[in-house]
Amino acid sequence: MPEDKDICPPWVLREYALLADGERGALVDPHGRIVWLCAPRWHSDAVFSSLIGGNGYFAVEPVDRWRVWGGYYEDGTLIRVSRWVTADSVIECRDALAMPASADRLVLLRRMRVERGQARLRLSLDPRPGFGTDRMREPRLHGRTWAARAGALRLRLLGAHRASWDPESGLRGEFRLGEGEEHDLVLELATADAEDALDPGELWRRTEEEWRRAIPDCSALVAPRDAYAVLRGLTSSSGGMVAAATTSLPERANTGRTYDYRFAWLRDQCYAGLAVAAHGPHPLFDNAVRFTAERVLADGDGVHPAYTVDGGPVPKERRLPLPGYPGGGDRVGNYAANQFQLDTFGEALQLFAAAARLDRDTERAVGVALDAVQAHWKRPDAGLWELEDRWWTHSRLSVVCGLRRIAEVMPGPVGRRCAETADVVYAETRRRCLRPDGRWSRAADDDGPEAALLLPLARGCPPADDPSNAITRAYVEEALAEDGYLYRFDHPGIPLGEAEGAFLLCGFTMALATHHLGDREGALRWFERTRSACGPSGLFAEEYDVRQRQLRGNLPQAFVHALLLECAVRLKDASGTER
Repeated sequence: MPEDKDICPPWVLREYALLADGERGALVDPHGRIVWLCAPRWHSDAVFSSLIGGNGYFAVEPVDRWRVWGGYYEDGTLIRVSRWVTADSVIECRDALAMPASADRLVLLRRMRVERGQARLRLSLDPRPGFGTDRMREPRLHGRTWAARAGALRLRLLGAHRASWDPESGLRGEFRLGEGEEHDLVLELATADAEDALDPGELWRRTEEEWRRAIPDCSALVAPRDAYAVLRGLTSSSGGMVAAATTSLPERANTGRTYDYRFAWLRDQCYAGLAVAAHGPHPLFDNAVRFTAERVLADGDGVHPAYTVDGGPVPKERRLPLPGYPGGGDRVGNYAANQFQLDTFGEALQLFAAAARLDRDTERAVGVALDAVQAHWKRPDAGLWELEDRWWTHSRLSVVCGLRRIAEVMPGPVGRRCAETADVVYAETRRRCLRPDGRWSRAADDDGPEAALLLPLARGCPPADDPSNAITRAYVEEALAEDGYLYRFDHPGIPLGEAEGAFLLCGFTMALATHHLGDREGALRWFERTRSACGPSGLFAEEYDVRQRQLRGNLPQAFVHALLLECAVRLKDASGTER
C-alpha cells in the first residue's frame, strides 16, 4: 500500500484517460497521475499499480490545489492533454506513449506548458515493479538523466535533474514555469541498457507522424476517429489486440466479478477486424487476419479463446496481495482462456471471408477451422458470455454465418463443404432452438431472451427476409431494454439494472440489427444512445450503470469500440448514403 493514502485516491472509472502504443497502456487520472502501467508489455507485472490499491505512480500536477481540471485527445490519436485552471494560471500537460513502439522498450512523454500566468508544478515518480512489491535500485544521475534498475527493468528519466531520489518514496521535485514556457519529461523503461539520447523533440515528432499514418480519414462517418485510435493503441505489432488495458476493475461492486483482460481474445480481434474491413483496407484488418490465422493453424480444434498478444498462453488466475479498486479485486490471469467457445471459429471464418484475397496460410486456416466445426459443432460450449457449457444458439448461428461467408468467396471443394456444413448446422439449430412462434431461444434448453442473437442476425444469419429476425429483435428489445440501453440477458428474480450494467456491445449490435432490418431511424437512435455511455475521455468500458451513469468493468473495452466503429461505418457516410 502507498505510505500516504491520499497520494492517489481512486476516481470513478469514467474520469480516467488512456495512453497506449500497441505494446502496453497507461491510465491517467484527472490530476495528471499515471496510476496504471505494465512493463514492458500488456501482460507484464505493473510498475504503476495505484489504480488497484498498490504502490507506484507518476504524477505531474500543479501545487495549487484550488483548481479545476479538464482534458482532451488530440484528433485521431491517443495523445492526451490534461488541462488545469487555477486562480492564477492555466496549465496543460501533454502525455503520450512514444510511437513507433517496441516490445522491450517503452517511452513515456510528458510535456508541461503554462498557457497563462505563472505555475509551480510538483513531480512525483515512484516506480514499483512487480505490482508494487519491488523498488528501483541504484538510482544515479548522469548529467540531466536519472538511471535506476529493478530485476530485468532498466529506467531512465530525462528532465528531472533538479529533483531528489528518496529510497522510500522515489523521485520528488518541483519546478516553476512562466507564461508560454514548456518543460519536457521523458521516462524510459526497457529490458536492456540503452545508450541513445532521449530527445523529446524527435520523440514527439515521430509519435505525431506515426499517429497521422495510423488513423484514416473518417470524415464520412457519423462518429469521429476515436474508435480507430483506441483500437490502434490496443493492437501490438504482433497483431494481437488486448481486450482491455486493465485487470480487476469491477463489473459489479463486491460480487467477485473482476477479470484480467490484458490478453487477446480471438473473438474480439475478429470483431475489430470486421469493423475495420467495413470501412476499407487498413493494417488493423491485416493484423487481425494474420494473428487469428496463426492461432488457428498452431492449435487447430484446440484453439484457445484468448492468448497473450504475442500468441503465448494466458497464465492461470492468481490473486495479488492488494486491496483492489473499490468494489473490485486483485486478479491476474484468466480461466476463460481454456474454455471451448464454438463461436470463435465462426467469427474467424467471417473475418477470413472479409479479406480481399486469401493467402496460402489463411486458406489453410479456413480448412482447419472447418474441420474443427465439423468435429465439434454438436458439443456444448461456453459461448460468447463464457458461462457454463450449453448448446448456445448464438454460437451455432455465428458458425453458420462464417461458413456461408467462406462459401461465397471460396468456390471449389472447400467452399462446397462449408455450404453443406452450414446447412446441416442451421437445420439442427433451427430444429432445437427456434420456437413455434418464430422466436429464437437463448439455448436449446433455455427459452429466455438473449442479446447475443442480434449479432448473427446483423451479419445475415438467418437471411434478412426470415420472419424470425424481426420477431427475435422485437422480443429482445421488449425484454432487455431500459431507458434506451440494452442488457445481455435476464437474471430471474433480479431487475435488469440491479443484476448488472447495460452491455454496450449489445447496444451497438442492436443498432446494427435494426439497420439490417431496414429501420435506419431506429438504428440511429440505438447508436446515439449507446455511444453516450462514455466518460469525458470518450472511452467505453464493458458495462454501463444506467442509474448512476457510471462505467463498469475494465477500461477501455476493445470490442465496444470495434462495434462503435462498425456502426459509424454502416449507418451513414458524409452524403447520407447507407452502406
